[in-house]
Amino acid sequence: MNYLYETHLHTYKASACARSQGPEYIPAYKALGYTGVIVTDHFFNGNSRLSRNLSWQDWVNQFCRGYEETRKAGERQGLDVFFGWEETFDGDDYLVYGLDKEWLLQHPEAAHWNRREQYETVKFYGGCVVQAHPFRQHFYIDAIHLAPQCVDAVEAANAGNNEPSYDGLAMKYAQALGLPVTAGTDIHDVRELSPPDMAFGVYLDKKMQTIGDYVGAVCEHTLGGLRMPPGRCDFHGNERIRLPVDIRDKADRSTRADIWELLARG
Repeated sequence: MNYLYETHLHTYKASACARSQGPEYIPAYKALGYTGVIVTDHFFNGNSRLSRNLSWQDWVNQFCRGYEETRKAGERQGLDVFFGWEETFDGDDYLVYGLDKEWLLQHPEAAHWNRREQYETVKFYGGCVVQAHPFRQHFYIDAIHLAPQCVDAVEAANAGNNEPSYDGLAMKYAQALGLPVTAGTDIHDVRELSPPDMAFGVYLDKKMQTIGDYVGAVCEHTLGGLRMPPGRCDFHGNERIRLPVDIRDKADRSTRADIWELLARG
C-alpha cells in the first residue's frame, strides 16, 4: 500500500500569497485520498505575511500558527500534518524539512543564512533541503539560480503557477545530477485542488510517523513515486530558458557552468 503526501502547502496565517486557512485544506485532501500534508509556509526572507520588526520569538510563534491550526484540524478529522518551511534567496526557493518550532526558537541566525549555511546547518541537525520549482520563469524573477551542491533533491513537479516545460527542465536537471525528485501542489487556495489532477504529491511505501520519515525517504532515494498528471515532467528538448542561469558551487559562489551542458548529462 502506498501513502500519499502533499509536500508543499501554504496557509493564510503565515504566507502573504495564500488565501486559505490551514484547516480548510483538510477535508479536500482527505477526499482525494491523501494520508497527510506538510505545511511549508514562506519563511523569513520569502513572501511572509509577518512583520520582520517582531522579536524573533514572536515571529516564530506567529509563523508556526498556520501549521499548528492545520495540525489540530488534521487530528480531529484524521489527516496527518507535518511541519516545514520555504525560504527564498534571489527568487530561488528551497523547501526545508526536519527542523521544528523549538529548534527555530533557539536559532535566530536562520533568518540570515545563505544557501550554503542553510544546507550545512539543516543537514547537521538531521533535516533536508529541496529546491522548489527551480526553472520557474515569472515577472518577479530576474535570473534562475541553481544550487546543486546545497540541496538533497529537486522538486520536479510543481502545480502552483508552473508551466509543464519548467517541470520538464527540472526533471532533466535532477537526472543530470543524480538527485531524487519530489512533487508538490504548491497550494495557496483550497480551490486549486479542482480539478483533482492538479493535486500533486509523493507516495511513500510506509506511513510517516514524523517528518524525519520524509527526510529519510528523500535522502535515501526511497520515495515511492510522484502524483502528477501523466507526462507532466517529460523533457522534449525544445524547452526555453528565457532568463540568465546562475549555477552556484558548494560555497554558494557563482560559477561559469553552462546549463545546457549540464542538462546534456541527463
